[in-house]
Amino acid sequence: MKEDAESLEHRRRNLAGLAGRVIELGAGDGRNFAFYPTAVTEVLAVEPEPYLRERAEEAARKVSANVTVVPGVADRLPAEDASCDAGVASLVLCSVPDQSTALAELRRVIKPGGELHFFEHVHSSGKLQGRVEDTLTHVWPHLFGGCRLNRDTEASIAAAGFEIDQVDRFPVRFAFPTMKIAHILGIARRPV
Repeated sequence: MKEDAESLEHRRRNLAGLAGRVIELGAGDGRNFAFYPTAVTEVLAVEPEPYLRERAEEAARKVSANVTVVPGVADRLPAEDASCDAGVASLVLCSVPDQSTALAELRRVIKPGGELHFFEHVHSSGKLQGRVEDTLTHVWPHLFGGCRLNRDTEASIAAAGFEIDQVDRFPVRFAFPTMKIAHILGIARRPV
């Protein structure tokens, strides 16, 4: 599925300022790879799904960033404690089976003082839209790879022990011209 210019710009913003060794949770087909800054020395791209992992490996061969695609799941990341300078979550925390465990794993592998860059779907703060999302959550995950529209991911990031440095909240148009889904884009830090 081809992304529009707005979504690509959100990906670019999410990865801006990264440096050193980065772990990307749920790398999917590798859409982020082209946007990693040159200050990133290595990307450990974790993807559990074989088809997407194969697409990610193809994408990794086409970029200048040093990307290693590996199998793995969010609740058991294949990295040593405090071995990454930063972590990236792009449109994945909505679909992990246990968000708190995934965030605890990211906190474990990110060095103290390191950053978590996130671009995620979140539950709408609007009453009507929020009720629609709550209703769709019974069907939506079966249609869209486990995605749950009604998670409060910002609160979950803070509850996992990250300090949120900055966060922007904005709607993004989804498949239907009249449907917009709330998103957040920001940076959180693992305390020293």
